[in-house]
Amino acid sequence: MASVPWLRRLLLGVALLVVLVPALIGGCVTWVYTGAAISTAGSTDFRNELAIPPLAEGALDPDGTRIFDLEMRTGRKEFRPAQTTETWGFNGDYLGPTLRARRGERVEVRVRNALPEASTVHWHGMHLPAAMDGGPHQTVAAGASWTPRWTIDQPAATLWYHPHPHGATEQHVRRGLAGLFLLDDENAESLSLPAEYGVDDLPVIVQDVKFTGSGFDNAHRIFRNAGFLGEQILVNGTLAPYREVGAELVRLRLLNASTARIYNFAFADERTFALIGTDGGLVPRPLTLDRVQLSPGERAEIVVRMRAGERTVLRSNPLDAGLDFWNQRFSGGDDRFDILELRAAAALRPAPPLPAALAALSVPDGAQAARERHFDLNLAGINNVPMAMDRIDLTVTRGSTEIWVVRNADGMPHNFHVHDAQFRVLSVNGGPPPAPLTGAKDTVFVAPDSTVRLALRFDGPADPDTPYMYHCHLLWHEDQGMMGQFVVVEPGQAAGAPPGHGH
Repeated sequence: MASVPWLRRLLLGVALLVVLVPALIGGCVTWVYTGAAISTAGSTDFRNELAIPPLAEGALDPDGTRIFDLEMRTGRKEFRPAQTTETWGFNGDYLGPTLRARRGERVEVRVRNALPEASTVHWHGMHLPAAMDGGPHQTVAAGASWTPRWTIDQPAATLWYHPHPHGATEQHVRRGLAGLFLLDDENAESLSLPAEYGVDDLPVIVQDVKFTGSGFDNAHRIFRNAGFLGEQILVNGTLAPYREVGAELVRLRLLNASTARIYNFAFADERTFALIGTDGGLVPRPLTLDRVQLSPGERAEIVVRMRAGERTVLRSNPLDAGLDFWNQRFSGGDDRFDILELRAAAALRPAPPLPAALAALSVPDGAQAARERHFDLNLAGINNVPMAMDRIDLTVTRGSTEIWVVRNADGMPHNFHVHDAQFRVLSVNGGPPPAPLTGAKDTVFVAPDSTVRLALRFDGPADPDTPYMYHCHLLWHEDQGMMGQFVVVEPGQAAGAPPGHGH
């Protein structure tokens, strides 16, 4: 009977463990959940004047080609007083110049890689030959150069450029390699829109960051399966930025250059603004909105009206993006950020009303679609097939229109970006797309358990051996294999073999 007290103590200990371990785990989860939300709204001191990336209009060759020079290089930048951070940038320590060209121009970009490792430069949103696209097949080795050439053949738009090395895109973009590429055309230049770069036409490149010592903290926090989510906001590489403006109407070219965070842009005083452009260019007519959501890679051009002497703050509010309870918190949906303060001068330059009509959409309506394809998005890969550099996933015929049906097949946020082609969003979950998605797009958010239908036209040029990409632009997801590739061929032509580049 001497063993009975021992057995009782053992059973009591087991019982306590059964009670305490779940309580301990539950307490830890509650603590992590409670501490996951981030907010800088209402507490930002806006102490730094917004930096404006230098405008590079290039040099004209005798044959009329517009030539740009870009060098990827390492650097150090003082984002915080007396604290330097190791960075990467184009032609400088962080980010890159804003390139600018007109429709019909032939451009040449002389890219040199002065980084300690290979990278690429992808022209996001650009219609151009696959060999010039700058995707993972156009790798530029450390110390090497690459000179893509193409003709600008698309409407005026706010595009951008960034690295695209397979498996390392998130890290390369997070270190600072990004810049805007603005396109102009005759129609846009004829409209009475704010158009003086850096004055009433402001680039707004938004990134979330976390600093650690002399560098960026690139670690993914626990349960953050969307990818890296930072705790502070940089705009054009500026912390806590303000910008003084002297015109009644101010155009903001918003770019979500973050790698995973989704922003829900609105003004703190809930004023409305006009959406005049999406990824692929101007919308048919200005749309009056009080918020616009952008997932990584998306752009929006908005025009806000200012009153003399006032200040207003552009913020990112919590998301209304169809995320479940868990992902709303751990994918950043509950976070709030002050982005940029606009300070109006005591006297403002008058601005004419915005035009009633802007630009006809150049993207197809899907009526003449040759076929329909389906894409299921999840971390295992698109259609459960992870990316393979040596596999062509799709072959499309030059000049054809297709409908692509994209479904988010898991509970986390995703989006969908297609290289080379701008598309029209035909429907979201069977209904008409919301107003911000009615313009030309190359990247679209796909909420969990939702479906979007897209109409795309593939205008070439054909190249059976060199693929374009389609992928989730939450860049950690892309790096994990949420990407596929397609080639454009002439009618009746078969796909070839991709270039022999390694991972």
